[in-house]
Amino acid sequence: MDKQLAIAEILAAVRVNRTPLSVPSAEAIPHDEADAYRVQDVLHNLLSPDFGAQVGYKIGCTSAVMQVYLGIDHPCAGGLYEGRVHQNGVSLPYKNYVHVGVECEIAVRLGKDVVMGDVPFTADSITPFVEAYYPAIELVDDRYADWRSVDPRVLIADDFFAAGCVLGAPVARADAPDLAGVVGRALINRVEVGRGTGADVLGHPHHALAWLANHLAADGKTLRTGDIVLTGSLVKTEWLKAGDDVVMELAGLGSVSVRFP
Repeated sequence: MDKQLAIAEILAAVRVNRTPLSVPSAEAIPHDEADAYRVQDVLHNLLSPDFGAQVGYKIGCTSAVMQVYLGIDHPCAGGLYEGRVHQNGVSLPYKNYVHVGVECEIAVRLGKDVVMGDVPFTADSITPFVEAYYPAIELVDDRYADWRSVDPRVLIADDFFAAGCVLGAPVARADAPDLAGVVGRALINRVEVGRGTGADVLGHPHHALAWLANHLAADGKTLRTGDIVLTGSLVKTEWLKAGDDVVMELAGLGSVSVRFP
């Protein structure tokens, strides 16, 4: 526990002070992936006074384009904090990040607690727990001097680049299109820079949601009513510069925007 706390304190300081993390020493790396998630739990407690309570999760590496880009071949989870969930059209100061990036995502909101007795979950069995979907922009932050040299265990402990999200208007599950066929477009300053579909997210975003439910259940946790889950990017991360305007369009779900003055 002492080592987990020590690592979490380093990561919390980077997050709060926006000071890029150099390559961590061996002593600052969790010894395996399970340990990385335990560090992440400690980190959530340290960050809550500044960022607010945890209100959901983000899932990374759920599409081939992101797995290739990050060099990680399986999904990874991170936390989502109340103070880092923003509404459509928000302006967020560029200086509030080390190096902010954006991803095009389909987010879900849980309508009831996920019952752990149903483990293992599948895309079909997790569906009844979903209340609504959002067109979403995941905000990510490159908090590292060179993220490609950072051990993936550190990335997981640090919420896997998570820096919040921007949500569009919710669409009730009953009114939503087939998510596998939803086409997402990423536009920076009105120029399309990426395009993908819901099927790119493990075949369907509900597969990602089922993965998360099973991942949490393995640690005695569960998704709760009202939780927001970012299911993974349809496009490769786009790193921004000051002044950029971002729009994500998800056919059948709507659009969502953010600006970084």
